[in-house]
Amino acid sequence: MAGSSLLALLDDITTMLDDVSVMSQLAAKKTAGVLGDDLALNAQQVTGIASKRELPVVWAVARGSFINKLILVPAALLISAFLPWLITPLLMLGGAFLCFEGFEKIWHKLRHSKEEDAHAQAVHAAMQQPTTDLVTLENEKIKGAVRTDFILSAEIIVIALGVVAEAALTQRILVLSLIAIFMTIGVYGLVALIVKMDDIGLWLMQRQGQSVMSQATRKFGWGLVQAVPYLMRLLSVLGTAAMFLVGGGIIVHGIHPLHTFVEQFSQWSLLLNATVGVLVGAILTCLINIVKLIITKG
Repeated sequence: MAGSSLLALLDDITTMLDDVSVMSQLAAKKTAGVLGDDLALNAQQVTGIASKRELPVVWAVARGSFINKLILVPAALLISAFLPWLITPLLMLGGAFLCFEGFEKIWHKLRHSKEEDAHAQAVHAAMQQPTTDLVTLENEKIKGAVRTDFILSAEIIVIALGVVAEAALTQRILVLSLIAIFMTIGVYGLVALIVKMDDIGLWLMQRQGQSVMSQATRKFGWGLVQAVPYLMRLLSVLGTAAMFLVGGGIIVHGIHPLHTFVEQFSQWSLLLNATVGVLVGAILTCLINIVKLIITKG
């Protein structure tokens, strides 16, 4: 009897873990857009730091990210337990913010590309000066990156919560905890790899020897150094595109008539979701800029 009870318990646990695994994978797919942007933003945040300080800075931001999620995960669980009706509005708000953030980033890039280039050159020149307080600069970058992470982490947790909103409390806890832990490790592990790619490339380029393997190693190192700027741009582009896809998909799913319409063209659903994301982002960007203009003139 005890043996059969144990087997039944193990079967229940296995079933629950299978459900958790499926929901975690679905939540990971849903949060891909935010993660792409998170990865690109954090990699950009730590650029400009001295090479020997890059990994400590990444670790400091990752530690701040874990603290952010220690706040956000319990808050999300409390909302799902006591205010479940709030999940859908939060999802819609998060989706709208993703669309706005994606469009605003494109709009800002088109309008201020020259100013950003000048700012980057000014920061680089300042770092060459012996009087520059590098500790203050480093701390400012860490604080800025942690603030950015808090916003993006909130979006990730809310989107993941939407996936498991109907699940049992235990499953919700496990899924949100897994998403929080593995996404943080994954994002900042990749950030650490990206920011050190040029150093790895330089190290490979300095390898000695005339063998075919040594020459190939040096060429590979040169390729890594050359690829870093393009990788950063690619991550930024992919992250922005994914924000429109995910944000637009959330908006479409939350508006029943629109969701019914998109379902009729399932083969074009991704394109339609992205189109909705761009339109929502454009509308919100216009409205917010108008409000800013009114406040400034008032």
